[in-house]
Amino acid sequence: MAFEQTAEELVDAVVVNDGRLLLVNVQGGWGLPSGVPEEAETPQATAARVVYELTGYLVDGSSLLEAEPAADAPPAVVCHLLSADPSGEAQLTAGQLRWAPFAEAIDIDGGLPAPVRTYLEGHTPV
Repeated sequence: MAFEQTAEELVDAVVVNDGRLLLVNVQGGWGLPSGVPEEAETPQATAARVVYELTGYLVDGSSLLEAEPAADAPPAVVCHLLSADPSGEAQLTAGQLRWAPFAEAIDIDGGLPAPVRTYLEGHTPV
């Protein structure tokens, strides 16, 4: 039985490494890895867990991006890569993952939440 997730239930993981953002193929387009928190789980812990489950990469779930009070976007957590290679336990295949330069990721179809775009713009090399 499937259920519909709302933005308030999801946490987006903003996985960055060497000026690139990790994107996952979701419903035919590219987006951020995201998932639902488990009971009493912080957004940072949710982001790290979801990234590992989906991609096999270990990340640190280091900092929560501040959203605008009126924004209807899920919490977004910046995560730094801790493992160079994904484990073999990932739910997604290599073809469903993509490392995009920040400048390219800012303009992906479907768009990124405003706090994520702002973060990437501030960290894009000139």
